[in-house]
Amino acid sequence: MTDLRQTAKDLVAPGKGVLAADESTGTIKKRFDSIQVESTEQTRRQYRELLFTTPGLAEYISGVILFDETIRQSAADGSTFVQIMDAAGIIPGIKVDTGAKPLAGFPGETVTEGLDGLRERLSEYGQLGARFAKWRATILIGGGLPTPGAMRANAHAMARYAALCQEAGIVPIVEPEILMDGSHDLAACEAATAATLQVLYLELAAARVDLAGLLLKVNMVVPGASAQVQATDDEIAEATIRCLVATVPDQVPGVVFLSGGMSDGHATSRLNRMNQLGGFLWQLSFSYGRALQAPSLAAWRGDPAKVPAAQAALAHRAKMNSLARSGTYDPTMEPA
Repeated sequence: MTDLRQTAKDLVAPGKGVLAADESTGTIKKRFDSIQVESTEQTRRQYRELLFTTPGLAEYISGVILFDETIRQSAADGSTFVQIMDAAGIIPGIKVDTGAKPLAGFPGETVTEGLDGLRERLSEYGQLGARFAKWRATILIGGGLPTPGAMRANAHAMARYAALCQEAGIVPIVEPEILMDGSHDLAACEAATAATLQVLYLELAAARVDLAGLLLKVNMVVPGASAQVQATDDEIAEATIRCLVATVPDQVPGVVFLSGGMSDGHATSRLNRMNQLGGFLWQLSFSYGRALQAPSLAAWRGDPAKVPAAQAALAHRAKMNSLARSGTYDPTMEPA
């Protein structure tokens, strides 16, 4: 378990966070559609090469979560993406769940699948160079949801995944996401997040998972996207820290936030405010996908001549979130 614990610590090293580049083929197509670029194996490879070869990326990014297609791909010079990351000192990771499916008997709720054959897939991914993995569950608020049954089903699956990862020598990231969909208020999100995490850590303990060898990826406590009353960064930071302190064991080396539906700026400023507040023992970091990539994607638009601009956009967002790790980010650091 020593190597697992060290890798987990390395992923949340001070000033660094994780780049989530594990979009499924369907999700990356939607993002490419938004910039009018056809999603093909080649264009996806070119875009990911742009991301992974960004100069100086390793100064701010400790690890990258890859999709099954991506971990098998190579750059134009023939180097695999894993080799490029290893050379830069960035830890390769892999998304291993197969998505959320309707949970039988629980209308409107889902359970994440992917446990069948996972031991064998983890062995293959380990041989391909993956040193950590990610499994995401989605929890919806509203109309009596989430139910205890759905929370237990997802937590149990996540604990089994985590145990298999550690057996394979791979650090698990557990990601229970309370979705921003809906009109719920800040208090409802805090209650649902706390209940979900409490159940998750009970299941992890039952599965004999080493908490010092895993990371938690979770949502910030925010009101629903369609809530009439939104919250300030201070209110969100205080509610999130209060929720995590009450539920996350101190042995966990780090909590990395997902950006969900937040803007790039909100994802950075709220992380910054939480690190200014303090009051916790684990590292508080980021594992952003869209909130790191969106400016880069918009700058690139499929044009090879725009690669340097797209890489500069990614490097800037990574640097801003790196500063938020120490509570030293300021909005005046953003370009006009």
